[in-house]
Amino acid sequence: MSAEQNKQAVREMSAAFSAGDIDKAFAFYADDIQWTITGTTSYSGTYRGKQDLTERLMGKLGEDLEGGLKITIDNIIAEGDYVVYQSHGQAKTKRGADYNNTYCMVYRFADGKVAEVTEYLDTELVSRVLG
Repeated sequence: MSAEQNKQAVREMSAAFSAGDIDKAFAFYADDIQWTITGTTSYSGTYRGKQDLTERLMGKLGEDLEGGLKITIDNIIAEGDYVVYQSHGQAKTKRGADYNNTYCMVYRFADGKVAEVTEYLDTELVSRVLG
């Protein structure tokens, strides 16, 4: 895929995720996707494969957030197999606290699917609001 096609795929993934359509978002991921969240929070670490991502990351988000996470892309750039975007998210925890984080996501595509993601975010906010 071209860099422009990869950017469009990331836009569509983000929109699907924000709409709560996890199946549509996951259709863009390779079965053996590797997703790394930086830092030392309860969410930090590397998730390997769709099942691990579903169970450990998406399941935890579902337990902590009310109504999911709405992502707005602020800037997106691509070169070759890589797409990087800056974004901000809005959510409420099930305890009623605001969880409005900023993100920088680095996607690597292989064979038309997202093979790797590295997620950079405000880890202090994660620890303070989500535990």
